[in-house]
Amino acid sequence: MNVAEPFWGEFFGTMVVILLGNGVVAGVLLARSKAQGSGWLAITTGWAVAVFAGVATASAMGDSDAHLNPAFTVASVLMTGNASRLLTYIPAQILGAFVGAVLVWLQYKLHWAETPEQELKLGCFSTSPAIRNLRWNFLSEVLATFVLVLVATALLSRRVSPGGLAPGLGPMLIGALVWGIGLSLGGSTGYAINPARDLGPRLAHSLLPIAGKGSSDWSYAWIPIVGPCVGATLAAAFVRLFGVV
Repeated sequence: MNVAEPFWGEFFGTMVVILLGNGVVAGVLLARSKAQGSGWLAITTGWAVAVFAGVATASAMGDSDAHLNPAFTVASVLMTGNASRLLTYIPAQILGAFVGAVLVWLQYKLHWAETPEQELKLGCFSTSPAIRNLRWNFLSEVLATFVLVLVATALLSRRVSPGGLAPGLGPMLIGALVWGIGLSLGGSTGYAINPARDLGPRLAHSLLPIAGKGSSDWSYAWIPIVGPCVGATLAAAFVRLFGVV
């Protein structure tokens, strides 16, 4: 395999995830969008399709892992011992998420000035809790990411699919899993479950000349970074302890 393939697969795959995922959030939240007010079902469905599309893109570019998520990369390293992925995947994921967020800003360029609420603009880039309590917000991200890593590992395991998954089925299953997590567990914090998904777009929000944007809320930013990494670490330990392979 070309050593560049995993980097570019993670970069473009994550870019597609954020472009479509944050794109649906912007469509629902920003003023005078045709999708304005579509609600949580539209957002969770859009994110499910975003993850499916991103994983498919990364895989088609030769990235056989298609993690698109530093927390999942951390879990993979703990489960396999292949630490080289940390230096390739995580920078690509954060950069891809940043570029995806910039593209969302360009796509909805005419709508930022039409939207007076600063919190809605930030919500098009990064996550925030419905009720701010850092202890419980942290737990929410830990639990949701634990489910993500555990169930994704189970779906792709030899015991569930002894002969291997049918071509193209893996991305669909992961997208469906993210949809379920969003519907069931996402209402408390917006289910970042992915440090790159929050950090890259939050950096974009901080740097871009968004009309009337307000604060990037860096005091909360550690929750969607540390929480998913802890959840993924716990899931990796669970997988190794109980042999979910």
